[in-house]
Parts: sequence; structure tokens; C-alpha cells
Amino acid sequence: MTLPTTHVSFPAGAVSGESQVLAVHPLADGRYAVVTESTPFHPLDHTWPDQPADHGTLTVDGTELAVVDCLTGAVGPDGGAPLVGAEIPVKRGDEEWSWLVLHVLAADPGDLTGRTAVLSVDAERRAALSASHSGCHLLALALNAALAPRWRKDPGRSDAFGNPDFDSLAMAASVMDTQASTDTYRLGKSLKKKGFTVDATEDFPALADALPALTEAVNARLAAWVAADAPVRIDVPGPELTARRQWHCELPEGGAQIFCGGTHLHHLGELAELRTELRLSEDGAELVAVTSPKRA
Repeated sequence: MTLPTTHVSFPAGAVSGESQVLAVHPLADGRYAVVTESTPFHPLDHTWPDQPADHGTLTVDGTELAVVDCLTGAVGPDGGAPLVGAEIPVKRGDEEWSWLVLHVLAADPGDLTGRTAVLSVDAERRAALSASHSGCHLLALALNAALAPRWRKDPGRSDAFGNPDFDSLAMAASVMDTQASTDTYRLGKSLKKKGFTVDATEDFPALADALPALTEAVNARLAAWVAADAPVRIDVPGPELTARRQWHCELPEGGAQIFCGGTHLHHLGELAELRTELRLSEDGAELVAVTSPKRA
């Protein structure tokens, strides 16, 4: 039997729900995956694993089971056990495949198929991850604005405010945890060919020398956005795990949009502060931004 693609409620901020258990599968590492028809759990995205998985509990017939991990699985048109991570041979969202949220348990729970599960996400962990993820997007927009003068030509890609999209053009890695988001940008030949200037010119100092002023400018913009208590929402075209969702934030400069599959704050007033630290690698080849939210 081919399982249907899991419906998810985490984009709206849900941290609890009930659903029928569709299957239990052993995983290659000795753990077990429980598949439900719908879930509030946010799984690790196998294609862009920036936001860690939700943890929590799954309760069936009064027995509480710890969900120690949550993964994205996929089942092909011929059925079979779910494939996970690098095992998945098709692009995310392939319509011939079923895309599943796998609630990972440390031990075999037995046959739960057909029973109703009460799903509860660790709400404190979710809130912290959502704060870090929203902070990551705000950092991207603020950094793009601060670095805009350093482009000597149009790189062909702009953000929601019309600034050259340094964040997406230079992104090498993005990862978040419950304390901060860490974004690593590659300042290589490809970026320089697109028009980004790292060295000193008549108009501005070298990037290394400009870093303190750039950090101050970015943090001032972040502080203004938090003070404005801008509302945040996730546009969701459908309930499926693979629906192409979009983060929206109504900032003082206007509405900003970024495609994103993660979880987020509902408004920026949920933060007391948001600050970033910018640093260059010793060889100058990478810029790293560590952005730390302080929740209100």
C-alpha cells in the first residue's frame, strides 16, 4: 500500500493534534518511524536541513512515547518502506511519490496501525527554533541592505526590497538551533564576478575594515524591526508536507517574502532583542553571521 502524503499543521504554529496511525517502520539505525495521516511536527528537511526537527510525544491508548527525532521520508509509486535523506532518488515534491513525516521512536512501539495518536510537540523548543528561523530571515534582509553599496553592478537577483540579494547569492550554509542561527557566506570568485566588492575602493574600505560599521548598521535595522512589532505569517497553498510555503513579514519598509518550509514567530514583538555578530574567516574567503534572538 502506498501511503498518502502527510498533511501538516506546523505552518500555522500548531503544536498539538490527533491523527490515525498509518504505519510503523523500522529504520536502518535501529530506531522506528511512526507515520500518521496528519501531524503538527516539523521534520528535518532532507534537501535543506537548516531547522532541526521537532521533538515531543506521541500518545496511543494512554501510552506516551517519546518522539526523539522527526525526519522526512518518501515512498515511490511501487510502495515499500520509506526512504530517508540521501536514499531519496527524486526531487522533493515529486508528484509520483508520497512524502511523509516520520516520527522517530527509540524502540519498537509494536503495531499501532489504525489507532488514534495524540501528537504533542515540545512547545518551548519549537518557540526557540521559530525565533531563530525568523531571525535568520530578518538578518538576510538587513545584511542585503547594508551591503548594497558594495555591488558595482546588478547581480541579477534582488530581495523583496530591491537590494542585491547577497544572502542567496553568497549562501554556503545556514543552520539554526534554539540559541541562534548561523549563516555562512562564500566570498569567492563567482560572487566577485557578479559584482560584489570585497577590497577597498574610493567609495568604501575593505570588507574586513568595514565589518564593525556594517555590524552596527545591521543591528540598528534589526532593532527597529523588532520595535515595530511587525506581523509575520506563512502563506500555505495546501496542507501537504511538500506545499511550497512562503514567509511574509510586514516590515516598516514594506512587505517582505522569502520561500521557506520552516516554523516562525507570529509577530516580532515576541522578541525582546535580535542581534547579529559578523566575522570574516582568517583567509577572508567566508563571512559568518551568528544571529541571536532574545525572546520577550
